[in-house]
Amino acid sequence: MSQISIKSPKHCAKQGAVNIGTRYKKIFFTISGLFTSILSIILLVWLILHPNKPQFSLQQADIYQLNLSAGPQLLNSSIQLTLLAKNPNQKVGIYYDQLQVYASYKGQQITVYSSLPPFYQGHQDSNLLTASLVGTGLPVAPALGYEVGRDQTAGKLVVNMKVYGRLRWKVGTWVSGRYRVNVDCVAVMAFGPTLPAGVPLSSKQGTQCSTTV
Repeated sequence: MSQISIKSPKHCAKQGAVNIGTRYKKIFFTISGLFTSILSIILLVWLILHPNKPQFSLQQADIYQLNLSAGPQLLNSSIQLTLLAKNPNQKVGIYYDQLQVYASYKGQQITVYSSLPPFYQGHQDSNLLTASLVGTGLPVAPALGYEVGRDQTAGKLVVNMKVYGRLRWKVGTWVSGRYRVNVDCVAVMAFGPTLPAGVPLSSKQGTQCSTTV
């Protein structure tokens, strides 16, 4: 005599739920594996290329005005700046976004911010960047006048030219997110007790600047 096996509706529903759950798990693991593989490939390419931070050097800085007004310590300044920016990478391009430039003396900002236009820099390309930095009636510490006088007696004036902003790396068609970039250039100028009228204080060095990304 043959044996007849009859499954209850409850048992069939349970088996169907198990099959659906298994199918969803397979889809989930497949998508997760694909996503992980893509991320691994991107990370591997990034590690192989390993982009180097851009290189900046000071080409020229000319100070046309650096005067303290009488009464409240208010500073008037005028500086012309030229920097050389270089991309040292052979396979990575750089997008420069939101670059701001200003001058600092003895830890005090002596010009307002000046914006540089955003630009793209190809592999191992170099670009000259110029900026006109000015300050009109900027409040400064009372000791600034004393520091300027002391440097004039010493015959040397040291001013920091600073750039900050954001950049993006470009590898093929892939472009990274934004990274903060900070540049600090030191301009050293002869600053004697007597200077010809109308002649700016100048620094022509071509020295490397400090860059952090």
